[in-house]
Amino acid sequence: MSTGLLGGITFVLVFIGMILVHEIGHFVAARLMKIDVEEFGFGIPPRMLTLFTWKGVKFTLNWLPLGGFVRIKGEDDPSVPEGMSAAKPWKRLVVLVSGVAMNLLTAVIAYSILFTNIGIPDRTTTIITGLEAGAPAEQAGIQPGDIVLLYNGVHITDTDDLIAITFKNLGQPLSLLVARDGLPVELTVTPRVDYPVGSGPMGVMLSNPYRPVDSWFQAIPFSFKVTGQDMGTLFALPFRLIAGTASPQEAQIGGPRTIWNFFQAAVASDLESRQEAEAGQGQATYYTLGVIIALSVSLGTLNLLPIPGLDGGRILFTLPEMLFRRAIPAKYQTAINGTALILLILLMMFFYIKDFINPITINLP
Repeated sequence: MSTGLLGGITFVLVFIGMILVHEIGHFVAARLMKIDVEEFGFGIPPRMLTLFTWKGVKFTLNWLPLGGFVRIKGEDDPSVPEGMSAAKPWKRLVVLVSGVAMNLLTAVIAYSILFTNIGIPDRTTTIITGLEAGAPAEQAGIQPGDIVLLYNGVHITDTDDLIAITFKNLGQPLSLLVARDGLPVELTVTPRVDYPVGSGPMGVMLSNPYRPVDSWFQAIPFSFKVTGQDMGTLFALPFRLIAGTASPQEAQIGGPRTIWNFFQAAVASDLESRQEAEAGQGQATYYTLGVIIALSVSLGTLNLLPIPGLDGGRILFTLPEMLFRRAIPAKYQTAINGTALILLILLMMFFYIKDFINPITINLP
């Protein structure tokens, strides 16, 4: 099987799987909350056939093989008994959150597999793993393997600290103290104001050293922690853009073409690295697992945003009822969610078209 075909199959399976996992979360939660589910569909309508019926739920196969959906009884009509809108607010909240929870749980499991294979990163140490040719970092004399100790007089314990200081001081010479072969080395680097897409002001790649774990279970607590940190990073991105501590490139939205390209590059790199590892010429990489993690966290986090049409928007409508014992009229919720969903689809179409014309540049280490 060719690498391109394998990358394409991986893309399709992961894309469908993430949507199905999300919908399974809604389905299981609704059943647990005694809220009737009318249909669980594989793919998007029009319906091809009904596979079977289980406890009143139709399991259907639909013509468009793009994930799936769950149709819960009475989603927008509180007069329907045993339906979603007629259920108590806390039950609706559980159902709404469960889809996101399943995506984030997928990220946790994927992270735990990754850490079991490569070890747990030491977030108290920042190490230089690569340099862009001719960039400020290389000109300053920074070398791969350097451990960052002090940057602009600040003790660096996390890569985010170094990145924040860099963006606050573009064009300014900054002192840098690194440990090289166990010895301190003082340098001066000037982060550039203008830099290529896919690079950064210093032109440097950062990472953390890894320590091995004894078992898969040992990696789980840290996997939850890192998934939470990834969510925090996504939520904080708009504020970092306003503060100038993040570049516009970091906020680029990747559509189907970019994600496809990521999978193609990741699968190709992973296969090549495994061949080299088997020949004793290097270590295996896990870029494909990394892409799955990134997509799972992104899908879960974005669905939590308080935007009508998304799970977060429906959660936003549910909270006032829990706090003040008074629901927003269903007709207003339906109108707002419907309008917002149309706008959201149009916005996604805009970004997807833009993505096909100008996809994000991919530079794997």
